[in-house]
Amino acid sequence: MSVAVVTDSTAYLPTGLVADLDIEVVPLYVVLTGRSGREGLDVGSAEVARTLAVRGQQVTTSRPTPGDFVAAYRRRLDAGADRIVSIHLSGELSGTWDAARSAAAQVGDHVVTVVDGRTAAMGTGFAVLAAARAAAAGARADEVADVARRTAAASSTLFVVDTLEHLRRGGRIGSAAAVLGTALSVRPVLHVQDGRIVLLEKVRTTSRAVARLVQRVVDLCGDGPVSLAVHHLAAAPRADALAQQLRERVPMLRELHVSELGAAIGAHVGPGALGVVVDPTATPASPDAQPEPSVPADPGPAAPATAGPVADPAADPGAESSAEPVTAPGTDRQSGPTGEP
Repeated sequence: MSVAVVTDSTAYLPTGLVADLDIEVVPLYVVLTGRSGREGLDVGSAEVARTLAVRGQQVTTSRPTPGDFVAAYRRRLDAGADRIVSIHLSGELSGTWDAARSAAAQVGDHVVTVVDGRTAAMGTGFAVLAAARAAAAGARADEVADVARRTAAASSTLFVVDTLEHLRRGGRIGSAAAVLGTALSVRPVLHVQDGRIVLLEKVRTTSRAVARLVQRVVDLCGDGPVSLAVHHLAAAPRADALAQQLRERVPMLRELHVSELGAAIGAHVGPGALGVVVDPTATPASPDAQPEPSVPADPGPAAPATAGPVADPAADPGAESSAEPVTAPGTDRQSGPTGEP
């Protein structure tokens, strides 16, 4: 039985691995003033960063249509696949998973298995890579889907943003606003938990936020083998510096990918955002896999994550711990390329 793997553009997979593992990527839509386009194909990270830098300019996103997924599934079936496993960012963050399920019902639920990764970015990406490798090794569709779920569940996704303004304007702060109040100058450290964005702690400077991010990642990695992904938007030098710190401090680092967030998630976290995905289950692309250089990797982008114990604020006088959920700084739940978030 031949099993094809499909995902969406927010997995932000390394382009070389997409080709090597024959993964189908269905893009989300990004809506700018006067036009909309497909993430990574018509609209790139740089354009989104430039737009967000202009005061008053907004960028919104829309999920793929069910028709987009139907077309992708039929391409794979026409190419010889018997079954399809379709793996996507959290249904709590986007309507993408719902669109994929609707498409699966049209093609046949016995043919397409849709997996809610309960995560985003390379949290989804590592699950997709593991699933594609399992499929290439001859696993059945149910086994491929199980590999994806287990990999996503084991991963952790943490990130910091330069400003909460993009989350606020997009309505993504949600119940955390009660904790943050009007102090939109704080630097939050966030993670993905149960498919949602959760505030871990607040600090007063960007340097402290990045330091807390690094320490949390190091604590998560422990002494076991791990794979990491570093994401950023319009912050390549900072991402490279962050990656170098992790290379120096993570003793059993198997591989590290550094890439720029695409337009869909970048629109909600804003320029300057930095994130790290920890995967303790991933197998490197090859025994000699090397960390990849930082590149603007528009796709074609995080698992229920436990980002470790919340730090004791006394350990950092500038840090305040929290666990308030933040409504999806990911993508919207609309059904087409012109949907509003």
